[in-house]
Amino acid sequence: MFDILSILPGKKKHTSSGWYSFNAVCCHHKGHKPDKRGRGGIRFDGDTNWTYNCFNCGFKSSFMLGRSISKNTRSLLEWCGIERIQIQKWNLESLQHKDLLDLVRVKKQKSKIKFKEHKLPDGELLDTNNPAHKKYIDYLESRAIDPRCFPFLVTPADSGRNANRIVVPFTFNNKIVGHTSRYLDDRLPKYINEQQPGYLFGYDLQKKDWEICILVEGIFDALSINGCALGHNTISVEQAELLSQLNKRIIFVPDHDKSGLEACDRALELGYSVSIPHWDDDIKDANDAVKRYGKVPTLLSILQSATTSRVKIEIQRKKLGKRI
Repeated sequence: MFDILSILPGKKKHTSSGWYSFNAVCCHHKGHKPDKRGRGGIRFDGDTNWTYNCFNCGFKSSFMLGRSISKNTRSLLEWCGIERIQIQKWNLESLQHKDLLDLVRVKKQKSKIKFKEHKLPDGELLDTNNPAHKKYIDYLESRAIDPRCFPFLVTPADSGRNANRIVVPFTFNNKIVGHTSRYLDDRLPKYINEQQPGYLFGYDLQKKDWEICILVEGIFDALSINGCALGHNTISVEQAELLSQLNKRIIFVPDHDKSGLEACDRALELGYSVSIPHWDDDIKDANDAVKRYGKVPTLLSILQSATTSRVKIEIQRKKLGKRI
């Protein structure tokens, strides 16, 4: 089969995160200025399979031996000067390895992540038309979260340690696998978390046509920007595997505290972009930003600050570190 690294023009730099970086060939074909900052990236999965990602114009393509060459990959090869007749030959050669692809799929099925089903606390679905639920609705709106965006539960006053809480169910493959719940006031414990190891909140809420997944630490952060949440400040092996299955560009947005900034290193090792937007000093996380600036401006600030450059991220971390 073809050697994509030898086909791509210019010099390539192999990064510690496993990516090869180079000047992307796609940008001016997508209506952007030619890339001169090494924003093109390619990462291999084995010897023959690879993913191409442009962190400048957002163009993506991939190749897996045994699968037909995709439209985007055909475009990429043509932009590199490969004639269509040659691409057709490579496509036929790839399809001859379909049995290998089926074997890979079987292996992936064997390693599929599973979670045990979970019983939620007693409660009822939040109803925006129910006057008795007004305090829960007011709380969510104070967090800049639409009460209708998710099937929240509310617990009755006589339910022990779960009384008067908003419950966020954790779902995976249409099953309830955990939850987090929060008091409306400052009583302790503020949160009760029932999260299984490796669970990634928001995984099954990501839409197929979304090209980007924004990864945050907190559940309410994710709810306010339609992202995924770790539930803590580390990225586990299982969570990284789930994120890879989304086949999207991952942008990690750490909390603006010491542990959040330390998690940036793990995100870079996994090949994710990291975003540390220039928010006001008292903004600690994505949900704070949405409350202050609104959802769309917050998302724009995250996208504009996203980078895979360790130098840029280190500069941003040092600036933020002086304030925390």
